[in-house]
Amino acid sequence: MDLKELTQTRDPKFGTFLFEFTTPGIGYILKAAGCDFVVIDLEHSGIGVETTKHLLRYLEAADLPAIVGLPAKDNHFISRTQDIGAEGVMPPMVASADEVRRMVRHLKFPPLGERAVSVQVGHDRYAPAPVDRMLADTNARSVFFAKVETADAIGDIDRIAAEPGVDGLWVGHYDLTASLGIPGQFDSPMFTDAIDAVVAACRANNLALGRIASSIDEGKALIDVGFDFIAYSGDAWILRDALGTAITSLRQAVKES
Repeated sequence: MDLKELTQTRDPKFGTFLFEFTTPGIGYILKAAGCDFVVIDLEHSGIGVETTKHLLRYLEAADLPAIVGLPAKDNHFISRTQDIGAEGVMPPMVASADEVRRMVRHLKFPPLGERAVSVQVGHDRYAPAPVDRMLADTNARSVFFAKVETADAIGDIDRIAAEPGVDGLWVGHYDLTASLGIPGQFDSPMFTDAIDAVVAACRANNLALGRIASSIDEGKALIDVGFDFIAYSGDAWILRDALGTAITSLRQAVKES
């Protein structure tokens, strides 16, 4: 399935975040591990546009859909990331339906939006095609995730979820608790009520809903309440934890021998 198709089913989808490892083999490694999708994080990683362009080709080779987490809500990040071949974008700190409407217009070519037209580049695999068909095909493939991580977004969540062109919502849980004034308090009624509102808005509009999960139990709990895109941890943390467990076990085995 491509990314658009994944957003149109409520079956659980599993992936991870890329923060550190941009090797040419990363797509095949993650595909072999069973990932359905990948989030490339440009907001917190230092990964830039040129590296993202390479990463998108590595993931395409492995037939692994990618969501690009943008570093900011600026219009040029949305259109430029699309031009290099990203089918899914996720701007941070979404605050309102009006803001989402503006961003979607920079995601879509006319007549659905006002994105500047470029042809035979990354987004259309450098292939010649009639311009009208290319615009329509690209618009049909493009995916927009609104990253919900502010109190303002929760206050406008029903309108955000109903905005045309939105394919899914993604909860940034740490930022959301900070914005609500309860940093890290994931058991707080303020946070759980906010999550309930997001889940209800997604269900009402048949949208995908995603979040990162730091453990198997957390991922299962998220699925149980209505999330269907589960990103298990991130590349650096998975390597650290797996290697740490193995080395600790090896040291213990040597001591006991």
